[in-house]
Amino acid sequence: MNHRYISSSEVARILHVSPKTVARWAREGHLPHMRTLGGHRRFPKHEIEAMAERLAGIQPPRALASVPR
Repeated sequence: MNHRYISSSEVARILHVSPKTVARWAREGHLPHMRTLGGHRRFPKHEIEAMAERLAGIQPPRALASVPR
């Protein structure tokens, strides 16, 4: 098992969201994380990658999917 931890900016890149969204999701308990001695959040890479795969499989609602862009 890979126990590598990644930074908020790496999580943001993987999930295609802003770093502020990552911080909010972590604060709200939606993202597993730990804190370094300096107070920075670190996220388990394998869990973030698994979440990205789950989110990639979610289809947008039909109303949004049919809106021309």
